[in-house]
Amino acid sequence: MHIPFDNSYAALPDAFYTALSPTAVKAPQMLAVNADLAQLLGIEIGDLTQAAQVFAGNVVPDGAAPLAQLYAGHQFGNWNPQLGDGRAILLGEVLGRDGIRRDIQLKGSGPTPYSRGGDGRAWLGPVLREYVVSEAMHALGIPTTRALAAAKTGEAIWRDTGAMPGAVLTRVARSHLRVGTFQVFAHRGQIEDLKTLTAYAIQRHYPQAGGPMGLLRAVCAAQADLIARWMSVGFIHGVMNTDNASIAGETIDYGPCAFMDAFDAGRVFSSIDRQGRYAYGNQPNIAVWNMAQLATALLQQMENKDAAVKEATDVIHAMPDQIATAWQKHFAAKIGITHVTARDTTLIDGLLELMQADGADFTNSFRALPGENARDQFTDRTAFDAWSARWQARIASEPDPAATMNAANPALVPRNHRIEQMIQAAVSGDMTPFDRLMQALATPFTAKDPDLARPPAPSEIVPATFCGT
Repeated sequence: MHIPFDNSYAALPDAFYTALSPTAVKAPQMLAVNADLAQLLGIEIGDLTQAAQVFAGNVVPDGAAPLAQLYAGHQFGNWNPQLGDGRAILLGEVLGRDGIRRDIQLKGSGPTPYSRGGDGRAWLGPVLREYVVSEAMHALGIPTTRALAAAKTGEAIWRDTGAMPGAVLTRVARSHLRVGTFQVFAHRGQIEDLKTLTAYAIQRHYPQAGGPMGLLRAVCAAQADLIARWMSVGFIHGVMNTDNASIAGETIDYGPCAFMDAFDAGRVFSSIDRQGRYAYGNQPNIAVWNMAQLATALLQQMENKDAAVKEATDVIHAMPDQIATAWQKHFAAKIGITHVTARDTTLIDGLLELMQADGADFTNSFRALPGENARDQFTDRTAFDAWSARWQARIASEPDPAATMNAANPALVPRNHRIEQMIQAAVSGDMTPFDRLMQALATPFTAKDPDLARPPAPSEIVPATFCGT
């Protein structure tokens, strides 16, 4: 198998990472390969048996520079001075056929100096969840890491529920730079390393940015739009720690994540988020909080701190309005509006309030709007009819509201119960549900599978999701 590596992160100072190879596994076996992504990256997969050796971590391909990255972070608001890739190895980078540089990382590839007592492994369930959900997010047009491959290891992984089949995910990202990458050097007072990291991030992601504060502005803008896009499809990340906040503005680290069925602004899926810090409706606030932590880290390298603090404060204080503007744009499209006005927020909020009161399905309610049966999504149809009259009057002047809605409202998202059913089947050796989901979710705006679009029956509801560690 040929991977055209062109590595840059490995050329940074030794303080940024620990160079080491993945830990070999017993019996590698390919589960899935993303042929389209491989072609984009210029990767020739070749024989799948040999490819399994690479994607499971047994063979380090020519040109790779394997390493585990160092970072720190706030986890549920609590400072952890050293984290890092505890179960991941960055093999290297490639310049894709589109000219974009991307990381190739093995996740679940064994212990590293940052494992903190963990086994450094992943079991099959979280690997397939991230594979399906990240590729679904890509098809939805939301910036995200992607899945290149999944391989079984032939080894048992022990978790709270017992022995599980082990697996390794090959993840692709524009980079794995996080807010926490900046935090670790700022916290340690390694200012030269912080300056090096800042210059590297600017060159790699935002070459138009002018210095540290320009980088802050660019990252805040990317995060503002990303969060609004999450909200527009009912996505709950579940663990928005600063070590899971990508500088590149991508969705990263699909742990206890989920898409809502019945709309609830306070919905939490993560089994460890007992206080609702990362609830659906709180995600904009957390994004601003995370960017404030990035600002704090970046400020440590500034010579004129007073002026820099003022500038950074202005950038962070402007971010809620940035998110609100992006949110309004994306949600206005969901109800057929392209020429957005300030008054449209009231109309959008009115529909969401109806959905919350009724427990209406988020995805299906929006998808049904252009048709004649939209009111059937609600039990209080009188209230919906009153809202609909105002809405119809508003979109009468829009050029093609139905087309706008169909382009903004997916017919299909990876529903939590289908993900869990897919995982259970895969554990038993049946990859058919995985293949079915991948095929359907590849075209979420035109998918026509009523069964996969159906909300869960009471017996199918998955109330909580779990991290894979």
